[in-house]
Amino acid sequence: MSVTKPFRPDWSEVPPADGTYRAIFKYGDPHRFKHPSDNWYAMLKAEFGMTDADFRRKQPEGREPVALDRPSQLSAGQVDALAAIVGTENISSDVFQRTRFAYGKTTEEMMELSRGTVREIADLVVHPRDKEDVRRIVAFCHDETIPVYVFSGGSSVNLGLRPARGGVTLVMSTHMNKILALNETNQTARVQPGMFGPAYEAALNQAPERFGTKRRFTGGHFPQSFEYSTVGGWVVTLGSGQASTYYGDAADLVISQEYVTPTGSIRTLDYPATATGPKVHDMLKGSEGTFGVLVEVTMKVFRHMPGNRRYFSFMFPSWEAAVAASRNISQGEFGRPAVYRISDPEETDRGLKLYGIPSLVDRFLVKRGFHPGQRCLCLGTVEGDGDYTRLVKRKIRQTARRHGAIYLGAYGSRKWEKTRFTEPFMREDLHDYGIVIDTLEASVTWDNLHALHQGVRAYIKSRPQTICMTHASHFYPQGTNLYFIFIGRFEHAEAYRAFQGGILDHIQKFGGSLSHHHGIGRMIAPWIEHHLGKEQMDVLRALKKHFDPRNIMNPGGQLGLDLDEPLKRKP
Repeated sequence: MSVTKPFRPDWSEVPPADGTYRAIFKYGDPHRFKHPSDNWYAMLKAEFGMTDADFRRKQPEGREPVALDRPSQLSAGQVDALAAIVGTENISSDVFQRTRFAYGKTTEEMMELSRGTVREIADLVVHPRDKEDVRRIVAFCHDETIPVYVFSGGSSVNLGLRPARGGVTLVMSTHMNKILALNETNQTARVQPGMFGPAYEAALNQAPERFGTKRRFTGGHFPQSFEYSTVGGWVVTLGSGQASTYYGDAADLVISQEYVTPTGSIRTLDYPATATGPKVHDMLKGSEGTFGVLVEVTMKVFRHMPGNRRYFSFMFPSWEAAVAASRNISQGEFGRPAVYRISDPEETDRGLKLYGIPSLVDRFLVKRGFHPGQRCLCLGTVEGDGDYTRLVKRKIRQTARRHGAIYLGAYGSRKWEKTRFTEPFMREDLHDYGIVIDTLEASVTWDNLHALHQGVRAYIKSRPQTICMTHASHFYPQGTNLYFIFIGRFEHAEAYRAFQGGILDHIQKFGGSLSHHHGIGRMIAPWIEHHLGKEQMDVLRALKKHFDPRNIMNPGGQLGLDLDEPLKRKP
């Protein structure tokens, strides 16, 4: 007797061919895939009223070669001058290369590229070999008034890489990708900006072998894009890692920086703290290529003691209880967890179903008072000295218990840790069948958290057949962040952009920041002046004018610094 196998969509296992649109927008390693589970597939069909028939025919996959009639606008003399600086092998006017290094990983970009729509691209791609190359390139482009854009890892999700006015794109990760010095005494590493996360972390973990140190180290910074983002990208976009509650955000890890600007180079100093006036050093962080090119950065590093890591997970009876416990943990003065996450009821329930929680476990939770639609999952780890990790885990467990939580052991956190960098690989699978999964995140104070959570969720859920899963994953004594994951079907990019804009409107309306760790780019730029206010924007524009008087550094709306008035989002 034959057994009919359940239908599964034809999730792509074919690496995109070189030179195609899909080769540009596919996330991560072109040969690596992670597909939705059968539980995911069942959820999608149920949520969106789809059947197996809807998953038998794909939408455009973007497998066609990039073929554009976009001649470079640079003169032959300008191209020759740039080639003389870096060598002809380090420049390219090939249309695919110019397109590849003009795009990041936003949903909007994927939706357009899959249909062959290409917006702005650079006139020339240049791969500087060192900071002297960068200095000469920027000086030349300043003299010639050629726009300069910077590309490093390419994981941007805010349209921050788009060369809105053509010009030159500098690719920093090709050559400028090393640790230049590791100071064990000060616990700092001086790094080139194009070093990818895994290479940086491996070098620190192997410090005794590579640098002759006595100890092993960690950078402590692990964003979901860790495998495909760079140290410089973390700094210039004010990124945050999944262990930030203990180690700090990227801005907290920076000791000093060196930038090449059109008016000269600027290097800040290596002191751990100073009282020498307002800190230009801090103003350079998060500048997203608008003041100059980051060419070196000195970062804090930490003792690497993975054997002391302790895992925990809890189930809280309600979102209110999870938030209250998390605030008390953050303000408890006994130390902080490294990873710490709380999921709201929708994310908790969907997560439990998607990961196949046994019905016996579900019945146990319900019997103990942890009901679907109310309960909230918490996952976390503690890192550091062994005595410290034991103390902090014990205190967290005591605090969680006081707020009605049940301890679930280490399994959930260990399982999450194994897959924490792979979730973005599913986005192309979903997009192939017209389903969009995307995120927006906001920083929020404790006293406004519930208003923001309810207000933004209400807007997202007002759209029929739209999933909204929310969690908080970066914690401070004064507040946290809310990370909204939304899934829906969109017929075209314009409909998606309108919906995304509405979410940003509601984040602003209910008192959240416009971004917690993804930066601003051109995507959020229309909202930034109302968010910061004219006075702060005037300060940033004054710095822009000082460092970049001819506006050649990432012009075209980045950070909203030169955004046309009609494009600004009004409250």
